[in-house]
Amino acid sequence: MAPPDPARAVVVRPAAGSGGQTWVGSPSAVRAGEEIVIAYRLRDPERRGYAVEVARSADGVHFDTLVSIGKEEMACESLERPALIRTPAGIWRLYLSCATAGTKHWRVELIEAAAPDDFDPADSRVVLSGDAALAVKDPVIVDHDGLWHLWASVHPLDDPEQTDRMATDYATSADGLAWTWHGRALKPRPGEWDGRGARVTAVRFNGEAIMAFYDGRASAAQNCEERTGVAAGTGPEALTALGTSCVAESSDPGYGLRYVTVVDLGDGSERLYYELTNARGSHDLVTELRPA
Repeated sequence: MAPPDPARAVVVRPAAGSGGQTWVGSPSAVRAGEEIVIAYRLRDPERRGYAVEVARSADGVHFDTLVSIGKEEMACESLERPALIRTPAGIWRLYLSCATAGTKHWRVELIEAAAPDDFDPADSRVVLSGDAALAVKDPVIVDHDGLWHLWASVHPLDDPEQTDRMATDYATSADGLAWTWHGRALKPRPGEWDGRGARVTAVRFNGEAIMAFYDGRASAAQNCEERTGVAAGTGPEALTALGTSCVAESSDPGYGLRYVTVVDLGDGSERLYYELTNARGSHDLVTELRPA
């Protein structure tokens, strides 16, 4: 898994304004035949994560919006990273990270549809509820060898002033609906560049080995400006961060590169999508093409 190179990135959708808290990103993308379908979150300072959009592209760069789902439709205070999946049976699934009103808690809800332009919030149901002690969000989901695998960022709620702390927990499912948790897959490393948080964003199975991109931050001040690291393991339930520094960050000093997702194009090439902080301090949704 070669790391992202922001110098090669092309903007898919620019942020609507300048400065912190104005973002387009946290993407999840799927190849469907010759097209790519992507889901991403929109945010501004006043409304937080106010919508998730689903869009389709023939070239992987220029997208047409199919559906926009607002936070009011999900009865939540903010929306964060979605997960977009197409099942082997051809059913489309959109997993949405939803902030529970009046709390620091997060949950994940699911909408199913026959096509990516048919997602209806009225059909949503909770599939990852979290609890009073733990918020759960930002799922990464892979259907592999007849089993559904999930990595989600979890945030302890014991201290209301430190809910930015995060690690990644791992779960499995026979159907992608009912999940069994297996514990911590990736945790922060105190004193390192990822000492405050470690959030898995993309996973690749390669025989018996697992490789993953993840977001890391060293401090609460770096919340929302995470860098990208690489982790590996011999099983999906236990990943180890590699190296002592991040592998990718914004070319603008102090800024982040996060939420990397990888799309296999079927011919040996692939596209990376991620959220990149620009020189104005806002976040763009960008892509890189990796030739075979």
